[in-house]
Amino acid sequence: MPTLLVIDDEPNIAYSIETCLATDTLKVVSAATAKKGIQMVRDLKPDAVLCDVRLPDMSGLEAYQEIKRFDPRVPVIIITAYARTETAIEAMRTGAFEYLLKPVDFARLEEVIGKALEMSRLNRIPALMGSEPADLSADHIVGNSQAMQDVYKTIGRLAPQNVPVLILGESGTGKELVARAIYHYSQRGTKPFLAINCAALPETLLESELFGHERGAFTGADTRRIGKFEQVNGGTIFLDEIGDMSPATQAKALRLLQQQQFERVGGNQTVETDVRIITATNRDLTGLVEAGRYRRDLFYRLNGFTIHLPPLRERLEDIPLLAEHFIQLNNRDLKKNVRGLTADAMEILRRHNWPGNVREFQSAIKFAMVKTAGEILTLDCLPDSCRVGNPAEARPEAIATSVARLDVQALTQQLLATDEPDVYDKICHAVDRVVLEEVLKFVHHNQQKAAERLGISRMTLRSKLRGLGLLLDKNASSETTEPTK
Repeated sequence: MPTLLVIDDEPNIAYSIETCLATDTLKVVSAATAKKGIQMVRDLKPDAVLCDVRLPDMSGLEAYQEIKRFDPRVPVIIITAYARTETAIEAMRTGAFEYLLKPVDFARLEEVIGKALEMSRLNRIPALMGSEPADLSADHIVGNSQAMQDVYKTIGRLAPQNVPVLILGESGTGKELVARAIYHYSQRGTKPFLAINCAALPETLLESELFGHERGAFTGADTRRIGKFEQVNGGTIFLDEIGDMSPATQAKALRLLQQQQFERVGGNQTVETDVRIITATNRDLTGLVEAGRYRRDLFYRLNGFTIHLPPLRERLEDIPLLAEHFIQLNNRDLKKNVRGLTADAMEILRRHNWPGNVREFQSAIKFAMVKTAGEILTLDCLPDSCRVGNPAEARPEAIATSVARLDVQALTQQLLATDEPDVYDKICHAVDRVVLEEVLKFVHHNQQKAAERLGISRMTLRSKLRGLGLLLDKNASSETTEPTK
């Protein structure tokens, strides 16, 4: 269970934070002085720290520097009732994860804590390579096929070198795991690691998130903001879906790769940093370059050191090993004792095309383990989607039910036949509605759990729900405030 340490000398604030944030999946502890907090960081090794600026024995920034010297990878969130811009800038410039003001907006605090815990998980849990994953506390790149052996060798060659790396592969093949393996085996493995999905953020927000912005750079930019490239100085940044970057962001990324320099949005002061950049995409960058939608010079810069991840359908010999691995993981998480699969169930897994790759495979195994009442997974336990493409085993009535909610092909044909504009947006809107409704129903409308299952931030989930008209008013009730110091 992850642990959050709150360093604040106001007992009522520490108590309120603990009451609001502590759950069955998050432990919250507190310290009233900086020295005690620093000692608790050494003893407990918390996953994230929330530190007040004004403490009785030293400033919160001094405490942060001590924590950073002991463990530069633990995300520290600075919080204060005294909104001095200089303090915020100094905290963020030296690597603080975020800077928040009192009175506390608990909806915002919950979101920031969630992101900090995710960053801590990426930093601390190693991504290991190998065919016999015995350590269930680590994330493993599983596979013993020749294709995966080639991937391991490439990771081994590139990890120690301080060079940018481009990871190519379809969605669900494990690109983030490969990026983390490169990070953990690199010389920067004791420094911070941060993953950003370029496709999950709007264009203007992504540029500000990466490079920061100056006060007045755009509407709502009331203060200067330090970007991630400045915060993670000395560490590693993983940019997923880099094919979705805007031309302006591409230009800045190119300069950063070439010179380790950039300007904040709306500024002209050059900022220097030292960050290793690992990128990934499932898109055809060569095609985007030829179409004039991606910078040729950036493509050549990224394409120098490349890792190609094979889709699961091209390494079907790894399926028994993957099945064993995910059964072990789910036995731990679901408190079960599943020992394996029947021969016909394994055959169906081998014959499926796996368009969602390892991510789809993992979900299929978990579905089967939730459904089974015994210790062996049978054919009936597998999701209906696995039987599509296997006519001998498919049940027509089940397949018809699974596609009745949304037939993407039929909807596409209908939109094209009626000359509807924005076909892609309408399809995505329809798919989002089905997926979000089903996930929310599965987690009993717990937005935090839904965001985790979807693999997106809670902010992105709420934005999508709002756009679909699915955001419930009752969520606003959690947005309470705390008294200032």
